[in-house]
Amino acid sequence: MKVLIADDTKSNQLLFRTYIESEGHEVVTVSNGIEAVSAFKKEIPDLILLDVVMPEMDGYEAASRIKKLCEKRNLWIPIIFLSAMISDEDVVKGIEAGGDDYLTKPVSQTVLNAKLKAMQRIAAMREELERANQKLKDLAELDGLTGISNRRHFDYRLSKECRLARRSKEPISLVMADIDYFKSFNDHYGHQGGDDCLKLVAKTLSPLISRTGDLVARYGGEEFVVILPNTDADGALMVAEKMRQAIESLEIDNEGSSVSRFVTMSLGIATEIDVENIQPAELIETADKNLYKAKEAGRNSVIG
Repeated sequence: MKVLIADDTKSNQLLFRTYIESEGHEVVTVSNGIEAVSAFKKEIPDLILLDVVMPEMDGYEAASRIKKLCEKRNLWIPIIFLSAMISDEDVVKGIEAGGDDYLTKPVSQTVLNAKLKAMQRIAAMREELERANQKLKDLAELDGLTGISNRRHFDYRLSKECRLARRSKEPISLVMADIDYFKSFNDHYGHQGGDDCLKLVAKTLSPLISRTGDLVARYGGEEFVVILPNTDADGALMVAEKMRQAIESLEIDNEGSSVSRFVTMSLGIATEIDVENIQPAELIETADKNLYKAKEAGRNSVIG
């Protein structure tokens, strides 16, 4: 564990360093609140010990600034105040400033090490909780079969990107894609074969949709959908054609197709340049109509 100590007294710094290093932890020492905030940004310690009374910036102000930085970075780093002031008001002020515990000076090695262990346990529990929350988030946002975004997350992101497009006045495009003759594929190769095909298609499409803000999702069944913010019609056509070629180049046998001996994909594009009143449903409807046209045109094609 990396511990940041902020104390304006060199003897205290040396004493705390000795206590903490004897337990195998790494120590960084500074002498005032300004240095503590700067060291936090550079070191990102696991625990902070802050003296309350320090020159230039006291411990309360330093703790408040550090907590704000933690919130921006989605971090939780415990802060323990060190002070000879032990009134109820002092303790309350420390907690309100962002402190997690309060130790009165002089601090014994036994008590300090006990606090370190307690903070380690709390940190470990928080990490476990964060992992559990991430799993729940994944379950809510990811398709269970393919591992890419699901319909629910797609709906949320499309609404968000439409709002951003209205604000930035940048074009937005949507690509809807459907695996050709997938029912025949399932009938011939079985549902396990169909599942394997869907997973491989998703794995192939994901690297093609790599810009920040872009999203590829499973829309349902054998349908996939791609959100392309800040993308005009030419850019969307380029992405859709790459998708079509990438799926055909997989050379997955499809005996049930009348278009190709391999699995292919039809794609429809919707692009909105006049985004002032853009609505998600309109993009979906247009892309879906163009997908239908691509199928009518013989499949394994892109219509935009």
